[in-house]
Amino acid sequence: MPHLALGHFLVVAALLFGFGLLAVVTRRNAVAVLMGVELILNAANLNLVAFGRYVAGGIAGQVFSLFVIVLAAAEAAVGLAIILAIYQMLRSIDTARATTLKE
Repeated sequence: MPHLALGHFLVVAALLFGFGLLAVVTRRNAVAVLMGVELILNAANLNLVAFGRYVAGGIAGQVFSLFVIVLAAAEAAVGLAIILAIYQMLRSIDTARATTLKE
C-alpha cells in the first residue's frame, strides 16, 4: 500500500473547500448553502487531523476536529431553525426572497 503524504490530504481538503465555497456562492437554496458550509468545515477538519498527525504527531488535531464537529452540529440546528422560520413567513427557502428581516 502506498504511503500517503501530507500533501495528498491538503489537496483533498482544498478540493472540499473549493466545492463548498462554490456551493455557498452559487446556490440560491438555503439548504444547499448550509451544505456548502458543512463542506467547508469538513475541509478544515481534514486539515486539522492531517496536520495533527504529520506535524504534531499527537491527537491534538483530532481534539480540535471534534470541537469543529460540535460547532457544525450547532450551526446546522440553528441554520435549519432559521430556514424553517423563513419558510413559514415566505413559503420559500430561496435566499433571494429573504432580503428583509421584517415582513
